Amino acid sequence: MATETDAQSEGGLVFHPLDQFIVKPLFGPGGMFGGPADGPTQIGMFTPTNVTLWMAVAVLCIFLLFVVGSRGRAIIPTRVQSIGELVYGFIYKMVEDVTGKDGVKYFPYIMTLFVFILFSNYLALLPMSYSPTSMIAVTAVLGFGVFICVTILGFVLNGAAFLGLFWMKDAPAILRPIIAIIEVISYFVRPVSHSIRLAGNIMAGHAVIKVFAGFAALALVSPLAILGITAIYGLEILVCGIQAYVFTILTCVYLKDALHPAH
Repeated sequence: MATETDAQSEGGLVFHPLDQFIVKPLFGPGGMFGGPADGPTQIGMFTPTNVTLWMAVAVLCIFLLFVVGSRGRAIIPTRVQSIGELVYGFIYKMVEDVTGKDGVKYFPYIMTLFVFILFSNYLALLPMSYSPTSMIAVTAVLGFGVFICVTILGFVLNGAAFLGLFWMKDAPAILRPIIAIIEVISYFVRPVSHSIRLAGNIMAGHAVIKVFAGFAALALVSPLAILGITAIYGLEILVCGIQAYVFTILTCVYLKDALHPAH
């Protein structure tokens, strides 16, 4: 089997678009910031990686926007404060419209999900950055977290009546058991689709950009490759916002089911 070095020596084009998703430690041998061969890679019980670094950067940016940038609470807001108020109002209206007045009390949780996903997505468009939301481990925590919280909330608020979510009273009696089975399967698939959709879309976009960047090394097709990178990058700007919106509005829909389970 030809190695990467052999292919390059023969003038071939070799690139690995999925290498950008490798989780790397920040310190120690092979780490992003280097270190001696026998240097430590852990801080206490934890190993900081590029994933945790960019999640921390996302949290820092959120803090700067909503705490530092809006600390003046001016009647005539600054540009930074205006952005924060715009995001706040947009998500608040979404929660209120989808879940009703009963769901507004859960707005802080939904707002936190939205801004974390949004900032993680957009920060990943910076050169040499990393996208935490391309990792299924991260999106699974978010997706299953929503699923577990909503399920517990549904039983706490409604008791056994929460099971009415799976029983279609308006359907013909003979079809109700079949529909109930389908509804149960669909319900337990929710966290899987919720998490895979986000990770898959973010990963796919970054992988395609990397593929076009590999072709840009060939002089013959480099203009087309650069044009492709520009187009895909522009599309990714839309995808980053849309995926944060989709994840959030689905969370609102699931919350609505927990608050009002009866069909």
